[in-house]
Amino acid sequence: MEPNNIPAVTQAQMVEVDRLMIEEYGITLLQMMENVGRNIAELTSELLGGVVKSKRIAVLCGGGNNGGGGMAAARHLVNWGAIVQVALAVPTEKLKDAPAHQLHTLHKMGVPIINSYPTENMDLIIDALIGYGLRGTPRGKTARWIQKANRGTVPILSLDIPSGLDVDTGSPPGDCIRADATLTLALPKVGMREDRASKYLGELYVGDISVPAQLLREMGIEMVDLFAFSQVVKVL
Repeated sequence: MEPNNIPAVTQAQMVEVDRLMIEEYGITLLQMMENVGRNIAELTSELLGGVVKSKRIAVLCGGGNNGGGGMAAARHLVNWGAIVQVALAVPTEKLKDAPAHQLHTLHKMGVPIINSYPTENMDLIIDALIGYGLRGTPRGKTARWIQKANRGTVPILSLDIPSGLDVDTGSPPGDCIRADATLTLALPKVGMREDRASKYLGELYVGDISVPAQLLREMGIEMVDLFAFSQVVKVL
């Protein structure tokens, strides 16, 4: 699908979409996160040739909802036979609400959770460190992990936005993941249309998180039939 035919949203608009889904439509964060996890897992499978069984996958997770989506993806991938390592960039006690819920499930499943950058050979890295709520430049462990991922040769799939990229400007204020592919959620972000963003995004996909078309119309956004045939759509 041509990307210019698809509406794009700002960071502020995406915050409002999330708020309305939860507060007005009763679609919980865990419901959205489940859609995110399945979509990123399905795209991971596609990028690895259609089968993830015995593939080695590292999921780099921050402490926010982006990290929770990465953990949900890890659960699906483990169920499909992948060998998954979840690397958590923040102390586990800092996780709250939905991300903490996802981590609890992974612990019960026996999925390895580490607090250092993965050193084993991997077939793919899922970047779930920072989502659209980026504030300032990545710092500390998160910045170091972004640098390590970029120095490696393992393909990177970013969840929603390459960690460190400003979704409104398409430019990073500091360190930023250079992804081979990005699965953005619900709709592209306005900064993704800037030419300068392409070297960070790689191939661009959009994933369905079940945003009601009526909600978008109420915000003045006319939704195209983006997900009529698939929950994950390549747009660039």
